[in-house]
Amino acid sequence: MVTRYNLAYINHTLYRGDNGRVLGFDNAHGFHHRHYMGEVVEVDFVSYDAILQRFQNEWLEIVSKHRKTKK
Repeated sequence: MVTRYNLAYINHTLYRGDNGRVLGFDNAHGFHHRHYMGEVVEVDFVSYDAILQRFQNEWLEIVSKHRKTKK
Protein backbone atom coordinates (compact mmCIF):
# COMPACT_ATOMS: atom_id res chain seq x y z
CA MET A 1 0.00 0.00 0.00
CA VAL A 2 1.37 3.40 -1.01
CA THR A 3 0.80 6.05 1.64
CA ARG A 4 2.82 8.92 0.16
CA TYR A 5 4.20 9.54 -3.30
CA ASN A 6 5.96 12.26 -5.24
CA LEU A 7 6.72 11.93 -8.96
CA ALA A 8 8.53 14.77 -10.69
CA TYR A 9 10.12 15.63 -14.02
CA ILE A 10 12.68 18.38 -13.44
CA ASN A 11 14.15 20.27 -16.39
CA HIS A 12 15.45 23.80 -15.79
CA THR A 13 15.78 24.37 -19.54
CA LEU A 14 12.06 23.84 -20.15
CA TYR A 15 10.80 25.62 -17.03
CA ARG A 16 12.69 27.71 -14.50
CA GLY A 17 9.86 28.19 -12.00
CA ASP A 18 8.91 25.74 -9.24
CA ASN A 19 12.57 24.64 -8.96
CA GLY A 20 12.45 23.36 -12.55
CA ARG A 21 9.52 21.00 -11.99
CA VAL A 22 7.88 20.71 -15.38
CA LEU A 23 5.51 17.92 -14.37
CA GLY A 24 4.72 16.30 -11.07
CA PHE A 25 2.16 14.28 -9.18
CA ASP A 26 2.01 13.96 -5.41
CA ASN A 27 -0.28 13.70 -2.44
CA ALA A 28 1.38 16.23 -0.16
CA HIS A 29 -0.78 18.70 1.76
CA GLY A 30 -3.59 16.16 2.17
CA PHE A 31 -4.79 15.86 -1.43
CA HIS A 32 -3.76 14.27 -4.72
CA HIS A 33 -2.64 16.82 -7.29
CA ARG A 34 -0.76 17.46 -10.51
CA HIS A 35 1.88 20.13 -11.06
CA TYR A 36 2.46 21.42 -14.58
CA MET A 37 4.70 24.40 -15.19
CA GLY A 38 3.73 26.05 -11.92
CA GLU A 39 0.01 25.26 -11.97
CA VAL A 40 -1.44 22.87 -9.40
CA VAL A 41 -4.70 21.02 -10.07
CA GLU A 42 -6.39 18.42 -7.90
CA VAL A 43 -6.66 14.97 -9.54
CA ASP A 44 -8.81 11.93 -8.84
CA PHE A 45 -6.86 9.09 -7.27
CA VAL A 46 -7.72 5.56 -8.36
CA SER A 47 -4.40 3.88 -7.59
CA TYR A 48 -0.70 4.62 -7.48
CA ASP A 49 -0.22 2.51 -10.61
CA ALA A 50 -2.75 4.68 -12.49
CA ILE A 51 -0.99 7.88 -11.36
CA LEU A 52 2.39 6.42 -12.35
CA GLN A 53 1.06 5.48 -15.80
CA ARG A 54 -0.41 8.96 -16.28
CA PHE A 55 2.89 10.54 -15.22
CA GLN A 56 4.87 8.39 -17.65
CA ASN A 57 2.48 9.09 -20.54
CA GLU A 58 2.52 12.85 -19.94
CA TRP A 59 6.30 12.88 -19.47
CA LEU A 60 6.82 11.07 -22.78
CA GLU A 61 4.50 13.54 -24.52
CA ILE A 62 6.41 16.53 -23.10
CA VAL A 63 9.78 15.08 -24.11
CA SER A 64 8.49 14.24 -27.60
CA LYS A 65 7.15 17.77 -28.15
CA HIS A 66 10.39 19.31 -26.88
CA ARG A 67 12.49 17.18 -29.22
CA LYS A 68 10.32 18.18 -32.20
CA THR A 69 10.74 21.89 -31.43
CA LYS A 70 14.54 21.52 -31.26
CA LYS A 71 14.77 20.23 -34.85
